[in-house]
Amino acid sequence: MVEYEAYILGLRLAIDMNVQELLVIGDSDLLVYQVLGEWATKNTKILSYLYCVQELTKRFTKIEFRHVPRIQNEFVNALATLSSMIQHPDKNFIDHILIGIHKQPAYCARVE
Repeated sequence: MVEYEAYILGLRLAIDMNVQELLVIGDSDLLVYQVLGEWATKNTKILSYLYCVQELTKRFTKIEFRHVPRIQNEFVNALATLSSMIQHPDKNFIDHILIGIHKQPAYCARVE
C-alpha cells in the first residue's frame, strides 16, 4: 500500500505540473504489473489504490509503466544508502532530502 501511495503522490505531482507524457519506472514488479493489468489482485485494500492509479493515468496523453529490478535502480539504491547513513539523536526523526525540479528536460548518459 505504501508503494501505491508513493505512485499516487508522484502522479498527482506530475498532474499539478501539467506533465502530459510520463515514464514511470518502478522496482516493484507486483505494483507495475498490476497497474499494467497483467497481474490481478483480490485484496480489497489494494484494489482502491489500483483504481486510483488507473484513474490518474487517464489524465496523461501518454504514460508508460516500466519495471526495473531493484538492483538496477540506482536512484533508489542511492536514497537507501543515504537513509542508512543518517544519524539523529531522536531516532524517530529523519531530515528532509531536498530534490530540485527543473523547468527543462534533463538528459543523462550511462557509460560502462
